[in-house]
Amino acid sequence: MSSSPRRLLVTSALPYANGQIHIGHLVEYVQTDIWVRYQRMRGHEVHYVGADDTHGTPIMLRAEKEGLTPKELIANVWQEHKRDFDDFLISFDNYYTTDSPENEKLSQSIYLKLRDAGLIEMRSIEQAYDPVKEMFLPDRFIKGECPKCGAKDQYGDSCEKCGATYSPTDLKNPFSVVSGATPIKKVSDHYFFKLSDPRCENFLREWTQVRTPLQPEARNKMKEWVGQPGESKLGDWDISRDAPYFGFEIPDAPGKYFYVWLDAPIGYYASFLNYCEKKGLNFEEWVKPDTTTEQYHFIGKDILYFHTLFWPATLHFAGYRTPTNVFAHGFLTVDGEKMSKSRGTLISAHSVIESGFNPEWFRYYFATKLNDSMEDLDLNLQDFVARVNSDLLGKYINIASRSAGFLVKRFGGLVSDEAMNHPLLTEISTAQDKIATLYEGREYAKALRAIMDLADKVNAFVDENKPWDIAKAPECEADLQSICSVTLEAFRMLSLYLKPVLPKVVAGVEAFLSVPPLNWNDINTPLSSQNPINTYKHLMTRVEASQIETLLAANV
Repeated sequence: MSSSPRRLLVTSALPYANGQIHIGHLVEYVQTDIWVRYQRMRGHEVHYVGADDTHGTPIMLRAEKEGLTPKELIANVWQEHKRDFDDFLISFDNYYTTDSPENEKLSQSIYLKLRDAGLIEMRSIEQAYDPVKEMFLPDRFIKGECPKCGAKDQYGDSCEKCGATYSPTDLKNPFSVVSGATPIKKVSDHYFFKLSDPRCENFLREWTQVRTPLQPEARNKMKEWVGQPGESKLGDWDISRDAPYFGFEIPDAPGKYFYVWLDAPIGYYASFLNYCEKKGLNFEEWVKPDTTTEQYHFIGKDILYFHTLFWPATLHFAGYRTPTNVFAHGFLTVDGEKMSKSRGTLISAHSVIESGFNPEWFRYYFATKLNDSMEDLDLNLQDFVARVNSDLLGKYINIASRSAGFLVKRFGGLVSDEAMNHPLLTEISTAQDKIATLYEGREYAKALRAIMDLADKVNAFVDENKPWDIAKAPECEADLQSICSVTLEAFRMLSLYLKPVLPKVVAGVEAFLSVPPLNWNDINTPLSSQNPINTYKHLMTRVEASQIETLLAANV
């Protein structure tokens, strides 16, 4: 694999500032963070940014209910979200907010460029209006039956069952989520981004089908949405909302605000711009059309439409570079079922920490389930306990605990240089390119299986050589030092491979082995006989079944 330096801007989807971070969210942030940490270990220049998505009617209504201003509410939620991401070791370089001066300036600038390109059009439209609350209802505040498949209790913009997108006025038997009243139709002037313009259709057809290596499932979905040349399938995108609304006002349109899905993705750039200004980086160099930098977005498959149609078109026709790729993942189920608050399986991130769980248990377990597809993944709680205890404690951590004591007590913590040429170590080193390819391709489950297969071989080596027996024979001191040296060096190498997944544990390993922070090219920089290891201290505890009960009880 090429080791040429790369420059990468990476984002995860922006969590909405109207609720807690739960373990379903964490799948995405863990997936992104592992990839980012791996790229950093390779020596690439990587900037990982995020932000809270803060605008829209839900924020306005919740703030009103809690007796806060919207800005006070989103400030409180930001603190909670940042706490949760820090707890789960999500290594954002900058975590910001979409309610920022940078985002307002960028959103208005991009809008004006789209308008100047002839891609914005004002139309008078009928839309749903709540006669009780006296307000126009945003898509997500109207529910009804999907006009395509008939599924009940669907939101006004898209169907969670069949994936169809539509206008709120297309819903059958609609009702207001705010008051329960049947919405009436009322006329208002709205602004549209003309995705149906042949320029947009041709660009998106080429971007999704030729230029961008989207996942096969995503490419097929885009092909269905965009259609064939000459086949106009894309509808124009309503990018405005009427007051009262919490968001940014549209230039030259008093009382009209940007729809949250217009300014939210621009929030990626706003967060990065804020970071660039703090770090002295050249923002324009990263976002201009001919840049050599790379840009990756990790998202859930439910927002694929926005990130592979609206977002690239917005960027392209406003004069910015488009994403190098968009990586979508599936949903998380718990014990095979959709997460449910009534069953205690809508598990908040904070409750995991409050219940005494090690967040790296979840990082590891999610990684054993993640691949490069959009398949859903399941958190089986019994399997979680068994997998973490078996793999991390029984296979990985066990290696260090079985050998370190002999090396410290009998040899001053010094390894044998001659032992560093053992065939087992060569085999572990040779696996580096395979594991690197799997991390790069987001095939974490395969990467961890390969690493645990190597851990099995190391444990078999220990079992075969029985250092506890050799330690009883004074004449076998050299053999004992050699066996323990091979074992500890193997542990160092496995730790290097696991570092993107288990950064805190591996920081403890680095301190224990008295080595600098491990980077990817350190695989063949073995422990030295000139540098003693430290006394072994427990690196991780077991998961107890009783902790699962505590966690579920905390979420009922």
